[in-house]
Amino acid sequence: MKNGSIIYDTEGNVLHAHGGWILKVEDTWYWYGENRTDDNYVACYSSKDLKNWKFCNNILTVKSKTESTRIRGNLMLVNEDGKKVNIERPKVIYNSETKKYVMWAHFENGQNYSCAAACIATCDTPDGDFVYHGSFNPYGNMSRDCTLFEDGGKVYFASAARGNADMKIYQIQKDYLNVEKETACCWSNEYREAPAFVRVGERLYCFSSFCTGWAPNQGKYAWTDKMESGFGLLTEIGDETTYHSQPAFILTVKGSKKTSYIYVGDRWNGEHYHESTYTWYPLNFKEDGSVELEYCDELEIDAVTGEVKAIKK
Repeated sequence: MKNGSIIYDTEGNVLHAHGGWILKVEDTWYWYGENRTDDNYVACYSSKDLKNWKFCNNILTVKSKTESTRIRGNLMLVNEDGKKVNIERPKVIYNSETKKYVMWAHFENGQNYSCAAACIATCDTPDGDFVYHGSFNPYGNMSRDCTLFEDGGKVYFASAARGNADMKIYQIQKDYLNVEKETACCWSNEYREAPAFVRVGERLYCFSSFCTGWAPNQGKYAWTDKMESGFGLLTEIGDETTYHSQPAFILTVKGSKKTSYIYVGDRWNGEHYHESTYTWYPLNFKEDGSVELEYCDELEIDAVTGEVKAIKK
């Protein structure tokens, strides 16, 4: 993976998976992310080796089927004037009880950021046509940059709230179609966004960015033993721009020789969104709980052994 470079799929087309997420299903990795081209919202790509990515489908578009659930949500996928809405930071997990792949994302009306809502869609397969179930505000709260994380048999949804001033963390219900309860409210008035979680042994980490629009800023992290305990003080990681990135998710690669942790981020281009790129940096976790974000220009990943090699030029 060449950091800051355009990635092309196996057909030679630009890969659009911004603000994304990678889910492993058996021996296949699925990379989801924003695709704002044409009538699309979310794209899905697949790979066996984390290097060669095949385009699967635009799994959510303006023409996606909509279907109500028990939640009285907003099913709008197109504005009254015919213009698109925004679906941002899509995350997909599998529910073994319902046999559904469930997507949570951030919804805005495409005109401004007044909606600040969460939205949900589901599908029987990881790369099929997802059915859109609408957007809503969890317990009336604003919900912007978001992520999902499964830990200890529970699934959590975290999103920036109160104008990005706070980070809300919710436990979601067993069918993954609604929030169950608010688990924690973290870093009040510290304006954190782009949350990304990973568990390493007994420690649960959360990485996030500050709020500076499209411009990168100083990334920070904190850790705890479990979500319900809340997180402590934030610690800086990387340089003042987090090596020109904003966190999207943390990829865990469990191989035959080792388990590696990779910080996957976006290198946004605010003036030319479709020219935004990606960054893949190794995360090195220390015994004392501290973390190093290792800079590299390229990252070689062996998806079989789990070994990674950071290349600096």
